[in-house]
This record gives sequence, structure tokens and C-alpha cells, in this order.
Amino acid sequence: MLLSVVAGALWAMLPAYVPNNAAVLAGGGRPIDGGRTLGDRRLLGDGKTWRGTAAGTLAGVTLAVGLNAVAGLVGDATGVRLPTFPLVAAFGLSVGAMVGDVAASFLKRRSGRQRGAAFPGLDQLDFVVGALVCGFLLAPTWFRVTFTLPRLAVVAVATPALHVGTNVVAYRLGLKDEPW
Repeated sequence: MLLSVVAGALWAMLPAYVPNNAAVLAGGGRPIDGGRTLGDRRLLGDGKTWRGTAAGTLAGVTLAVGLNAVAGLVGDATGVRLPTFPLVAAFGLSVGAMVGDVAASFLKRRSGRQRGAAFPGLDQLDFVVGALVCGFLLAPTWFRVTFTLPRLAVVAVATPALHVGTNVVAYRLGLKDEPW
């Protein structure tokens, strides 16, 4: 039972976990905020780009399509029933992860933090909140079936650890300027 809950939760979140990493790899280009400021601070900063956002969203949706293709095989091999993703849910999770990250960037700028500065809690869960909200708004029936309370609890506990771990790896590979 515990294996099923954990595996189902992490599987369901994969289309939300991947977009920010893909955005880092494909980033660059025109900033979403176009260089605009609010008061004396940038709205978002150079780190939030249209190309990164589009690439991240596309990566998440593409991953969901791939997961759909193998869910039955993986489920049979592990004895765990894994969720599949309607396209609208895949899009909601992926674009929601990007929207959550952009919203966090806005909050960081308003609080006076520079690009890349740590904001504990927000840094680890911004994309999760965005993904879950957008997933719910775009595919409410699928969301209710997929994200049970036990699965949401796993997401809330596991995501910060996974986020920190992947950021440390990206930092050591030279893909990020800071390990958070």
C-alpha cells in the first residue's frame, strides 16, 4: 500500500518535476518581463524567459505522453497501478509548474532578493503549488482521482528533498549558479 501511494504520487508529479529543469537547459532569450520594473526592481529578471517557459512546458507534456505509453508495463512489472495523463492534465501540471516558478520569482523580486537568492520553502514548493492548482483547474475530475490526500502528503514531503537534490546535481554540473 505505501509503495503504491509513493510511486503513484511521484509518477503523477513527474510532468511537473521536469519543466523547471528543462527550462534551465533551454533557457536564455527574451525575458518574460521584457526588462520592465515595478518601482526600482525588475518584475521577474533575466532568468525567466519565454523560451525556457515554452521548453519546460513542452518537456513536461512530452514526458506525460511517454509515461502514458509505459504506465501499463511499469505497473505490471511493479504491481503498482500508475496514473495516466489526459493531455489537458499533462499541460496543466507542466505549465502550472512554470507559472508557479514565475510567481515565486515575482515574490522574490518584491522581497528584495536578487536572482538566484535562496527563499527557503518557496523555492522548493512554488512549482508544486502552481502545478497542482493548474492541474485541478484544467482537469478537476482527473485531479481528484489522481491526487488523493495520501498522495498529496507524499508530494509535500518528498518534493523538497527531491528539489534540493536535483539542484545540487545541477550546480555541480555547472548548470546552475547556486545549489538551491
